[in-house]
Amino acid sequence: MTPTPEQIADMIRTHLPDADVEVRLYSGNDHFEMTVVSSAFIGKTRVAQHQMVYAALGEHMKQAIHALALKTAAPKE
Repeated sequence: MTPTPEQIADMIRTHLPDADVEVRLYSGNDHFEMTVVSSAFIGKTRVAQHQMVYAALGEHMKQAIHALALKTAAPKE
């Protein structure tokens, strides 16, 4: 079963509690756009940031989520 945008945001916040998360569907019910801003990303490469998000989504990335357009960033100081 494909998670809703709200469920996806909750999964991210469970792993990155301070995250500001925006999730939108952009095609069908399994193509998502997501922006995640978290202090956990400070000092991390963009690849490492994306890996942290993928880890939070777990098995959903392998099955239920067909496409994910992901933007990550550390908060601006």
